[in-house]
Amino acid sequence: MTTTETGAAGTFTPKPGAAPLPRMIRAQAALETRMLLRNGEQLLLTVVIPTLLLVLFSAVDIVDTGSGKPVDFLAPGVLALAVMSTAFTGQAIATGFERRYGVLKRLAVSPLPRWALMTAKTCAVLVTEVLQTVLLTAIALALGWSPQGGPVPVLLLLVLGTAAFSGLGLLMAGTLKAEATLAAANLVFLLLLVGGGVIVPLTKFPAAAQSVLQFLPVSALSDGLRDVLQHGAGTPWTDLGVLAAWAVLGLGAAAKFFRWE
Repeated sequence: MTTTETGAAGTFTPKPGAAPLPRMIRAQAALETRMLLRNGEQLLLTVVIPTLLLVLFSAVDIVDTGSGKPVDFLAPGVLALAVMSTAFTGQAIATGFERRYGVLKRLAVSPLPRWALMTAKTCAVLVTEVLQTVLLTAIALALGWSPQGGPVPVLLLLVLGTAAFSGLGLLMAGTLKAEATLAAANLVFLLLLVGGGVIVPLTKFPAAAQSVLQFLPVSALSDGLRDVLQHGAGTPWTDLGVLAAWAVLGLGAAAKFFRWE
């Protein structure tokens, strides 16, 4: 509650009202980020698993990653995995249980508009992804990674990948029960980890499977990042197009079908 002086010294009158919208979004985003980083399961998905996969498969010759250093192939894929773990798996699980416990229902009737709440959640995801990217990049460089290409295509891929996975995660959290979201999100994470070109190259799969797997969002993100960071390619328009299509479909479906109760 704020107060305003009314003339006589020391005399104030109440002036209740909501804080400015940007301040509310910043406060909610900061809260969402703290909750995300304090959650042990979230940290396992967003930090521990990608880091272990990067270090293990770079140090041990388990998967044939082609010519060159394994870390050059693995680092872009692990960055894609980090985006998926935060924007899709972590966000779906956290939002699903917030919906179950009535948190979203209460926030929906607060001065914070619903779209602003989703904006705050997206900001929290982006902050977490920045921290992930810095950490994984530092580890990959220590392992001998030699990234190529420019930053603009990489940024475009990461932003569109975040939008695509966020839409899918919110769609799942807003339509399924919390327990079903927990199981489904972890199952999808594992399936895409194996079949999305993150660790195992898509060329190792049969041709018929490749024609389908290449259109998965994590495949488009990992392949696009690999083309730029490993091979020094320009803007990967095909992969960006796939991610943009998933982003439009996911966010559109989430906006239409998301249930707050």
